[in-house]
Amino acid sequence: MMNMNADQVESLRALLAPTGWLERTTLFARALRRSTRTPHGLLVLGSAADEPWHMTAHLEDESRWADLPELWPTLVRWAPPPGAPAHLSVGLDRLREADRSHTLLVVSGDTAQANLLERVHDVRRLGATVLALDRGDPELDGLAHESLAVPEATAPVSFDAAQHLVTAAAGQPPSTGGNGRGSRPVVAGREPPAGLRSRLARLLDSVTGTPAD
Repeated sequence: MMNMNADQVESLRALLAPTGWLERTTLFARALRRSTRTPHGLLVLGSAADEPWHMTAHLEDESRWADLPELWPTLVRWAPPPGAPAHLSVGLDRLREADRSHTLLVVSGDTAQANLLERVHDVRRLGATVLALDRGDPELDGLAHESLAVPEATAPVSFDAAQHLVTAAAGQPPSTGGNGRGSRPVVAGREPPAGLRSRLARLLDSVTGTPAD
């Protein structure tokens, strides 16, 4: 994931304001914050091939800065290597301990495979709240109480940038309104204006150091 600082996130938010994407990411972040009521009750899971290290790290930052222990995440890994630090050694067995006091945040930029869907189904059956951040995965979204789809063809931001927007919004003070547990998926599909897409590309280039094609 790209390394965006606070000023870059705010610049990105300003550029996205006319697109409706701030509302979408904010609604999802509010759902995440509402569902996490127990300290260390937030579990973060990706696919076996792509673990959401950076989003977990940014959630840790937001938890610390906003003094929200319930937002402190636990990265659940498919196969932690022997000798890994404690915060990187939590395996899939942790999911069996989930209950109604837990939230599972699934972050998957690829179509969820059967092994991931099975784990998500089991956690939901145990009573945990499930949120999914993906590219528009019908099966995964069907298991989630809340989902945010970031379609590769139409979203004005990358999947990585969407994660930054969600984590930044999660640390903000809660507001009234919005949908609660069980609401419809938050799907973003409006095409941004060409000028906005160009400005977003330049901003993201400045973060990644890679010129756009």
